[in-house]
Amino acid sequence: MSSALPAVPLNSVAIQSPVTIRHAYIHVPFCPSICPYCDFHVLERRGDLVERYLARIEQEAQQLGGRYDIALDTLYLGGGTPSFLREGEMEQLTASLRRHIGWGRLENTLEVNPGTVSPARAAHWRGLGFDRASVGVQSLHDPTLKFLGRRHTAQAAREAVQQLLAAGFRVSGDLITAVAGQPLESDIAGLIALGVEHVSAYTLTIEPGTPFARQGVTVREEDEEAGFEQTEAHLTAAGFERYEISNYARSPQAQSRHNRAYWTGEYFLGLGPGGAGSYPGNPAMAKRPFRRTNPHLHQWLAGEQGEVESLSPEDVVTDALFMGLRLRDGLHLPTLSRRSGLDVQAQYAPVIAEQLRLGLLQLHGEHLRATPKGWWLLNRIVTAFLEHGEENNAG
Repeated sequence: MSSALPAVPLNSVAIQSPVTIRHAYIHVPFCPSICPYCDFHVLERRGDLVERYLARIEQEAQQLGGRYDIALDTLYLGGGTPSFLREGEMEQLTASLRRHIGWGRLENTLEVNPGTVSPARAAHWRGLGFDRASVGVQSLHDPTLKFLGRRHTAQAAREAVQQLLAAGFRVSGDLITAVAGQPLESDIAGLIALGVEHVSAYTLTIEPGTPFARQGVTVREEDEEAGFEQTEAHLTAAGFERYEISNYARSPQAQSRHNRAYWTGEYFLGLGPGGAGSYPGNPAMAKRPFRRTNPHLHQWLAGEQGEVESLSPEDVVTDALFMGLRLRDGLHLPTLSRRSGLDVQAQYAPVIAEQLRLGLLQLHGEHLRATPKGWWLLNRIVTAFLEHGEENNAG
């Protein structure tokens, strides 16, 4: 199991791991308003917080840049609403990142709220080096948007996508499904018609502590299942390929390269308040790989280091299963064995056999994949592997 470690200052002696980190996530917590379903670390803009945030990001980027071997393939600016930053603020942020950790060689994504887009702003972002936009459309039905607490209209979402495409962006559109009364087929058809190359479709989830949870909002299982099935049916009929549980692409080249890094267990930097990263240890010093999750804004601004979790070989396996089985292609068992130091196929043979018998997993040569039924029950599958690993350790 994961074991908490004391925080290690980022500017301490370099790890000098032989692994090159090729991906970076930067969290921008500021939003024009807070959606009632959102449980991310976000807050409304006020006072001098943005100025202090930008200064602290530069410090953090400098520390990470001096600590790791970094040659970025992808960079992802998420939130929050990164596109809510003003032009000068975005220039300062991107300059800090370029100066200390570099820029993505293959893909640089900006999360965009439709209400923040104009032709001039889209051109400005493109000029700064962003080439992919992930747009929080959520729906093209105004009553659904109102229920979700979104401030933009369906027409504003259409115009935002069109303006980003005109500026030269690769565009991904986000949809929320399983909302009562939502005309999902129309939402999907409208998004396809706009010309996006990628769609991320996520079921509305009611998380504890959110306004929706306090209001007693619920999601019916039949709506969740219908959304799951309709999204696949309509998008695949339009030529999109479902390459991950919730993600569809017009072509292999349109897949999210950055998110694939998460799903395939690659290391990545995590910057900003609430940002999480995955980092290599130093095998020569018997250091395990670890996760670092930054604290929330005010603690992060004060320089607190957040939570660090060392990963055991069994942790590496269960993390990889939870993420890798989300992919249509599944995961390659020999690669996972090399990464974890365990003979996965041998050590987990009983649980693999049981999941195969239940029809939740498939084994294609050396690739382990979830079936459609297994996608629905992914937590149950991973729990079975986790419990088996704990039993082995206890023995």
